[in-house]
Amino acid sequence: MTQKTVHANPNKNRTPRHRAREFALQGLYQWLLNNEDAGAIDAHIREAHGFDKADAEHFDALLHGAIRQAATLREGLAPLIDRPIDQLSPVEHAALLIGAYELNNHLEIPYKVVINEAVELTKSFGGIDGHKYVNGVLDRFAAKVRNVEVDGAKRRSE
Repeated sequence: MTQKTVHANPNKNRTPRHRAREFALQGLYQWLLNNEDAGAIDAHIREAHGFDKADAEHFDALLHGAIRQAATLREGLAPLIDRPIDQLSPVEHAALLIGAYELNNHLEIPYKVVINEAVELTKSFGGIDGHKYVNGVLDRFAAKVRNVEVDGAKRRSE
């Protein structure tokens, strides 16, 4: 009998897109720690238990896009963080890369959804208060890269 991997939040109803983000986070974590080839990471992740329930296309976009654009994404995030990016925990770093990538490249996803998903990833896999940090940084990043959408949401809530 094989033992199934238990997810950090087993009671949550996880959509295929959320699962894609979880797997992308794991892949980026591996990339950040080992600087392994993206193709090798991709192949390894696709063999993981539960990958068949993930949105494989979105996983591809997140993993490969965040790795390909990492330097640009880090450049955009650097003024918004309080320390050098390489001093962030790998989970926070990966969640910020995913969030920044989605904010820049997936305009069809509302910015609040992108931020919430990154926060949820950090809650599931990161340290105690890492999600608060990710929330604050991505909120400021969204105001820079999606200022029209963010300003519109603020006006509607007033």
